[in-house]
Amino acid sequence: MTVAVVRFGGSNCDRDAVRALDHLGIDAEIVWHGDGLSADTSGIVLPGGFSYGDYLRAGAMAARDPVMDEVREYVAAGTPLLGVCNGAQVGCEAGLVPGAFTTNAGARFRCEHVHLRVENADTRWTRAYDEGDVVEFPIAHGEGRFEATDEALERLRAEDRILFRYCDADGNPTAAANPNGSKDNVAGLLGDRESVAVLMPHPERATLPDVGGTDGQGVLQGFA
Repeated sequence: MTVAVVRFGGSNCDRDAVRALDHLGIDAEIVWHGDGLSADTSGIVLPGGFSYGDYLRAGAMAARDPVMDEVREYVAAGTPLLGVCNGAQVGCEAGLVPGAFTTNAGARFRCEHVHLRVENADTRWTRAYDEGDVVEFPIAHGEGRFEATDEALERLRAEDRILFRYCDADGNPTAAANPNGSKDNVAGLLGDRESVAVLMPHPERATLPDVGGTDGQGVLQGFA
């Protein structure tokens, strides 16, 4: 049983994801989008990068790639899926989660470490944390601002589907701690299924002890 890390043209965090998962003892391999998913796929990662050069909108073209039909079939069968950064954009564009990720407030690319507050610790992706924990992940994106209608956002809140919010070091989700202008400071959320999650910050870059800390390990352990 293997976690498939789907590589599109322009993906550049696929090897990071495989290395981080391997470090946690989770079998993972890169799958070229044109080859499709194998029968032993036990999980799916949509990795970061610039799929199809972010042509049209970030994630828009990858979301319409034929492999995404297979991804939807696996998701419908309960296979866990994690979309990170560009993978989160793909997930939104493909309708796996509500809302959209669009151009950062200020229209600047942001590459830095940020603090996140764990909003729901009762999911496969966050069970390693406690609600209210503050973790530190890196970000690297130009189109990471989460947008949703007021009705969609209220549904996310009511169904406890917001996983992480941008916050300061003390856990306060302030405007100053929001690096991209995301609505309600949303940094990560669940799809209609608890097995599907997307987030803009990079847990795979906060997994190896010698590279960026280990706060992200808990997210990737959702595949264990």
